[in-house]
Amino acid sequence: MTQATRTIRVGSKNGLHARPAKLFAQAVKDAGIPVTVSKGSGAPVNAASILGVIALGVEYGDYLTLTAEGDSAESVLDTLAELLTTDHDE
Repeated sequence: MTQATRTIRVGSKNGLHARPAKLFAQAVKDAGIPVTVSKGSGAPVNAASILGVIALGVEYGDYLTLTAEGDSAESVLDTLAELLTTDHDE
């Protein structure tokens, strides 16, 4: 099984509050493969969990590490990275 990891910088001016967190978690669910997300050196959480993502307390400019497992891991991370680097509050 393929595993891929990517570190990205959050582009949403208000961080991952409710709306961007929901968009992100839904995109992870739609991907259909396991994805975790961690902030800094913190423990990874299930990226499909809105509460888990919000609990990370992600602010604008924070670095997140995404890890995906599955045949489509690279393309899933491409999509999620684009989602996280976009400012959804404009």
